[in-house]
This record gives sequence, structure tokens and C-alpha cells, in this order.
Amino acid sequence: MTTGHEQLSALIERLERGGDGERLDIVQRAQRFKRSWLELAEGLAKLRKSRAYERWGYSDLHEYCQKELHLKAATIDKLMLSYGALRTHAPEVLKHDGLAREIPSLESVDYFSRALGVRDPDDESAPARRRLDAPKAVLEELRSAVFDRAAPVGELRKRFDPIFRPKREGDVEQDVLRKTKVLAERLAEAVQAAPGITDKRVARVVAMVEALVRDLDELLDDDGEPSKRRKAKEQEEVAN
Repeated sequence: MTTGHEQLSALIERLERGGDGERLDIVQRAQRFKRSWLELAEGLAKLRKSRAYERWGYSDLHEYCQKELHLKAATIDKLMLSYGALRTHAPEVLKHDGLAREIPSLESVDYFSRALGVRDPDDESAPARRRLDAPKAVLEELRSAVFDRAAPVGELRKRFDPIFRPKREGDVEQDVLRKTKVLAERLAEAVQAAPGITDKRVARVVAMVEALVRDLDELLDDDGEPSKRRKAKEQEEVAN
């Protein structure tokens, strides 16, 4: 099976031999995506405005990107929203060459756009992202970190997640329970695959692990709130 990169390379060769120049340009931008997301985003913004994809047999931008560029709809939305965030909040970055002046990563600009609840300025029908509550000074600090220093997204999460996404009471305990469940399931898989362990021993370990996983599932809640079983235990301890 050929990869998306190989298919793009073959398409570029065909278009270079004789094809639509605008189509060749956007396919080449897609191939260079990992090196410069901004270049691709600019090209897609122009393509959405020109609607040239209709000449190529596609009904909309998302269909074109998915079928010809092998880009997922979520990736396209992230590109468009992040590009819109740059145009609105840091247009000077659009002039950066990526060498003398670094271009922020797509992930970092996406983090910024989510924090501010940015709407795609070229698509009025697109809903705005939900803005995260934070003081103006914090948002300005985030803007500087992303656009002035091109800080990596890992650094942004470490600095700003405690402000934008503070952990609720019980989240730490839930994290420990989830990690314990993953480790238990891996143990069961490893025991079954390990050589030299008797079937009887394997069955015994697997049964114990399955019982543990059931207990963990009762303690785990998707919303992070204490489970009924844990609440009952806490009430029992208070009563005693």
C-alpha cells in the first residue's frame, strides 16, 4: 500500500508534466507541511477564497484536503483557526522566514487560539472556540510566549494549564487509578505471553487482575467526581 507522501509525490510529478498550476502549488505546499505549516495554511486560505477545488472535481475544501492531500478534517480546522489567530493577533509573524525569525509551531498557535476562543475570520459560519477564563495579563504572557519566543507547546502546557485547566478535587486520585488500571491490563497481557509459566498460574493471575480491574472501574468516573462506592466508603468512615 502506497503512503500519502508517495501518492503526493506521484501527483506532483504528473502535475509538473502538465496540469493546473494552482493545483500543483497547493499539493506542493501539502508535501512541505511538516516543514512549514504556515505555508500550507496560507495556501489553503487562498484556495478557500478562490474555490479552485471545484474545478478539480471537489465540492468543498474539506473534501479536497481529505481525498487529495490526505489531511484529516480536524487538521484542516486546526490550520485554519491557527492561521486566523496569527492574522488577528500577531500578523507580523506572517513575515517571518523561519530562519532569522522563528515561526511558532502549529501546536503552540493552536494552544493560543483555544485559550482565546478564536473564530476563523474567513468563515462566519464556523463556531468560535470556547474561551478559557484567565486574567488579561496571563493571556498577554501567553501571547508573548507563543509569538515572541516561539515557545514549544510542552512549555506552554506546563506554565498555563494550571491556570486554564485547574485540576478539580479528586483528579489526582483519578489519574492514579487510571494508571493502575493500565498497568494491571499490561500485566495480564505480559503473563499470558511469557514463556515457562504454567496455564494454571496464568489463569490465576489473569483472574486476579480482572477482579482488580473491575474494582478500579467502580472507582473510576469519567467526570472525575467521586464514585458511588467511594462516597459510601467515605460516609462509612465518617460515621465510625
